[in-house]
Amino acid sequence: MATDTPSSALPPPAPRSPARVLLPQVLPALVVGVLASLLFLGIEWISEEFEHVLWHTLPDALGIGGFSSLWMIVMLTATGIAVGLVVWKMPGHAGPDPSSTGLGGSPMAPAVLPGLLIAATLTLAGGVSLGPENPIIAANVALAYWLGSKALPVVPGALWVALASAATIGALFGTPVAAALVISEALTRQPDGQGSLWDRIFAPLVAAGAGAMTTTLLAHPTFDMSLPPLTDPGWGDLLASMIIATAAALFGLLCCYGLPYVHRAFKRLRHPMLMIPAGGLILGLLGALGGQLTLFKGLEQVKVLSENIGAYSSGELAKMAVVKLAALLIAASCGFVGGRIFPAVFIGVAFGLFVQALVTEVHPAVAISSGVLGVLLATTRQGWVSLFVAAVLASSPAMLGLLCLASLPAWLVVTGRPELELDESGASLH
Repeated sequence: MATDTPSSALPPPAPRSPARVLLPQVLPALVVGVLASLLFLGIEWISEEFEHVLWHTLPDALGIGGFSSLWMIVMLTATGIAVGLVVWKMPGHAGPDPSSTGLGGSPMAPAVLPGLLIAATLTLAGGVSLGPENPIIAANVALAYWLGSKALPVVPGALWVALASAATIGALFGTPVAAALVISEALTRQPDGQGSLWDRIFAPLVAAGAGAMTTTLLAHPTFDMSLPPLTDPGWGDLLASMIIATAAALFGLLCCYGLPYVHRAFKRLRHPMLMIPAGGLILGLLGALGGQLTLFKGLEQVKVLSENIGAYSSGELAKMAVVKLAALLIAASCGFVGGRIFPAVFIGVAFGLFVQALVTEVHPAVAISSGVLGVLLATTRQGWVSLFVAAVLASSPAMLGLLCLASLPAWLVVTGRPELELDESGASLH
């Protein structure tokens, strides 16, 4: 009688314990999280120091107002020339066309990163209406993928990409929650893998937490706008939130629909030393029209608006919203390197305050958070992140239910519409 058991009859090997799989990922995730945050903070510090020189020290030395119309036009045009030189001459040309890149993407070659980071720093310091998120995420993804693949070649490259993306988002917002929301939303677009959702986002969440805590401990960021809290929302607040979010989404879509046409117009100039300086000149003219609050990425300027509710007329707020929307469209089209989330937040705040100035019965927290929700849904198509940012700005737990309901009609408006991103042929993504 045979004693050997055919291999086909053997039971499958017992799967490894999830904890034994996840625990080795903790140390790499912590390292990536801390380093990603340090790179972000370093670029932010350099750009802020350079911004102070360009917009305060230099004009004061020349006896010119730092935010005079002339200086805004000169500085934005000069920033366009400087970024154009980087895109033209640096290896890798500061990465792919910014109008065709979103959050994340495939890792770039390390040789591209110096040009990318220099262009991003100049963009931030020069007053261009773009934020740091896209180039910082791209740089951290490239570095984590390159260094991680050399240090631990057995680790899949996709894990390094996920860790770096999550870490940078955590650092940008000062909390790992935003990163968890982005990752979970991205996973729904991929074929189902093995393990639970929390198994799949465990290591990225560690990296996001490390990035967020590093930023918090070193820079103490805050999104607190000191808005009066909404403690007892009613039906009127819900109706106002739904109307404002939907109207803001329609307003934000104007930028998405305009992107391929404006991008095509700049492409006709055929050279970065023509495209980007021309964009800088237009941004300077827009800054002279809209005022200094419409310059830069918009985070500090949002706090100025929220601290002075009632100080601006509806006409002034409408002008700022329109000018910032146009500035974001130009900056995203002509070749400047940067992200779109923070300028979109400013547009949403200005739009919400415009509505509140017209209808003073609308609570400021409802107006601002709903405006931000609508514009972010239109310009990012990131539903969870849009809800998260809007809720954080409101700083009122009672607003969360209103915003969840308000996001539904706004999403119906934006879904399937052109996005604020182009494909390689210059056509809108949908």
